[in-house]
Amino acid sequence: MRYFKPLLFLLLFYCLSVSSQNNLTLMGESSISVNHKATKNYSVNFAARSRYFLNPDNSFGYKQQQIDLYHFSTFKLNINHDLSLGIYYRNRDLFNTGIGEVRFTQQFNYKKQKHSFRFGHRVRAEQRILDTKTIFRQRYRFAIDFPLNGEKLDIGEPYLFFALEGLWSFSKKDTPEFDERTITQIGWQISETLKLQTGLEYRLEAFNIIAKHSLYLLTSAVLKL
Repeated sequence: MRYFKPLLFLLLFYCLSVSSQNNLTLMGESSISVNHKATKNYSVNFAARSRYFLNPDNSFGYKQQQIDLYHFSTFKLNINHDLSLGIYYRNRDLFNTGIGEVRFTQQFNYKKQKHSFRFGHRVRAEQRILDTKTIFRQRYRFAIDFPLNGEKLDIGEPYLFFALEGLWSFSKKDTPEFDERTITQIGWQISETLKLQTGLEYRLEAFNIIAKHSLYLLTSAVLKL
C-alpha cells in the first residue's frame, strides 16, 4: 500500500506539468446517482450531472456549461460480467454554451476481485446524436479500486479509485478523433446506501489533430436504494 501514494502524487504532478505547457481548461463536474437492484439480475441507474468552467475567460471563476441526465439498465450475466443499455440527455442551450445532444449507449463490463483489489474492464459503444451530425464513439476503460484500510471496505472507511480510458470518435463530416482520460478519486463509504467521491480527471482530447487539455475537479454522491 505504501507504493500507491507516491505513484498517485507523481501521476498528478505529471498531468499538471504537461498541461501547464499548453492551454489548460479547468472544469468542475458534480453529480448524483441513484442505483436500484430491481431483481437478482437486473438493476437500474438514474443520474444528474452539472458541468461548469472554473477558469472562464482565462481567470478563476464559475460559468455553467451544461446539465446532463442519464439512465442505465444493467443485466447481470454472472458474477463477473454484465451488459448495460443507456440513454443520455445533455442540455447546453440553457447556458448559451453550445448545442445539446441525445446519446445511446451499449456497454459490456467485466470485473474481478483479487484480495482487496477490484479490477474492471469496460467497453462502450455510443451514438451521439446532435442537430447536424451523429458521432459514433468507442471507449475502453481499465479501472481499479481498493480500500485504504485493511482488506475489506467497511462503513466509514475510505477507498481509492483509479482509471485509464481511451476513446475513438468518428462521423461522416469529421476527421476521426482520439482521446485519453486519466481519473483518480478517493471515496468514502458513508453508510450501506451512500458513497461520496471526489478527485481529478485529466483529459487529452483530439491528440491526433490539435490536442486540447482539460483538468476536471470531480465530486459525486452515489445512493443505493
